[in-house]
Amino acid sequence: MAAKRGTKTSMKNMEKELLCPVCQEMYKQPLVLPCTHNVCQACAREVLGQQGYIGHGGDPISEPTSPASTPSTRSPRLSRRTLPKPDRLDRLLKSGFGTYPGRKRGALHPQVIMFPCPTCQGDVELGERGLAGLFRNLTLERVVERYRQSVSVGGAILCQLCKPPPLEATKGCTECRATFCNECFKLFHPWGTQKAQHEPTLPTLSFRPKGLMCPDHKEEVTHYCKTCQRLVCQLCRVRRTHSGHKITPVLSAYQALKDKLTKSLTYILGNQDTVQTQICELEETVRHTEVSGQQAKEEVSQLVRGLGAVLEEKRASLLQAIEECQQERLTRLSTQLQEHRSLLDGSGLVGYAQEVLKETDQPCFVQAAKQLHNRIARATEALQTFRPAASSSFRHCQLDVGREMKLLTELSFLRVPEAPVIDTQRTFAYDQIFLCWRLPPHSPPAWHYTVEFRRTDVPAQPGPTRWQRREEVRGTSALLENPDTGSVYVLRVRGCNKAGYGEYSEDVHLHTPPAPGMTRTAGMTAVQRMPPWRRYHPLLS
Repeated sequence: MAAKRGTKTSMKNMEKELLCPVCQEMYKQPLVLPCTHNVCQACAREVLGQQGYIGHGGDPISEPTSPASTPSTRSPRLSRRTLPKPDRLDRLLKSGFGTYPGRKRGALHPQVIMFPCPTCQGDVELGERGLAGLFRNLTLERVVERYRQSVSVGGAILCQLCKPPPLEATKGCTECRATFCNECFKLFHPWGTQKAQHEPTLPTLSFRPKGLMCPDHKEEVTHYCKTCQRLVCQLCRVRRTHSGHKITPVLSAYQALKDKLTKSLTYILGNQDTVQTQICELEETVRHTEVSGQQAKEEVSQLVRGLGAVLEEKRASLLQAIEECQQERLTRLSTQLQEHRSLLDGSGLVGYAQEVLKETDQPCFVQAAKQLHNRIARATEALQTFRPAASSSFRHCQLDVGREMKLLTELSFLRVPEAPVIDTQRTFAYDQIFLCWRLPPHSPPAWHYTVEFRRTDVPAQPGPTRWQRREEVRGTSALLENPDTGSVYVLRVRGCNKAGYGEYSEDVHLHTPPAPGMTRTAGMTAVQRMPPWRRYHPLLS
């Protein structure tokens, strides 16, 4: 009872596995695409129609009696044209001549039909035959049918031959592709006729062929091509298409695949505690991602607001400078304007000068005209050498924001440093190991580096490889003192900044001399044969 209840619960939980990715309903006559994903046959025809392929949405040949492939459902034009036999079709394709529905007349190469898989979001090639070259997933159909029966989806199945109102169907016939009540089944399968030999089945909404048929030769598939990963029939084996391929009987492929699937499923079911632990870890990661993402949004918003505040402050400062310059110029121009207006006939200065000229008392005239003459002389000089006291142009107040706009346009999230490049010309091993590196030209900066090293000529210890580390190395070089003599060391380095740690550099292997103080040893590398002063002071080289 518990096992039965568990099976029913499992059937209810797998509904999402039985939904077509196109119509989001349970599969109806699903087809297996070359990418191994499934899609309803009607949905596949609709997708091909939307892609502009006409005449390639027919039913697979594995179901020759499908109502969708009968002449009554085809267009009149297609019903008058028959497809060539497979052997003739192969000869036509190889020769490049002949026409058939879906092929352009006179085309030298058959049309390749591409189908956009809604699951993997990739285009898969169906060949020139389109959907007719695909297998139906009969196993998936059976699973869908069992699922419908377990959850009672769709209600009772009605007889298709009864007069209204139809009775509930009790039998189905794969040969007739219809559901019957008891009376209609006897009526349409009279005793003594060939139909009487039809075996009744349970009523169903989807009739399937008895077995998978080869789409190319309409024969039952008996082998599996491992090279093409496709089921084939006896005729397919002798075709040049599968020449040299590794082909096995379908029974062997069935048993091997079933064993693998059973083993994998057993492993999953036997590690449910691990699955649950990983689910909890993933759920915690999801929560942490939500919190971290919100914090990152707030930090970015705060930084952008800070940039906006700096820009606003700079804008106010620049506008204030322009305002002060403008007021100073307006003041000078206003003074000059007043001086020129005083030179007009009838103005105060000219009228005053005219009245002074009427003075006949010479001492008094000299006294009054002295100051007036200076003013008139300055006005006359200004009139003769006229030039505005200030320029009206503010070109010197133009901003060059090209560099700033480029920086703002390129403003992006900080990236981790790229893998450092080991400077082999300045890296050597002697009494000490000196490691030198540099970042690639366009790499983000690194705040500090981590240098890791280990010996490779010692027996490996069980477990993961252990590296010795030197953390937070400033600069682009590191000195490792007192290495073991006559040993081979492997070293690597990676940079770090606010975004995190970058990739490791390529490993560099260095061999220390067999004894300290030796300057020449057979087999020493070029860096080991360098003079001691260059080994200890590589930056001077």
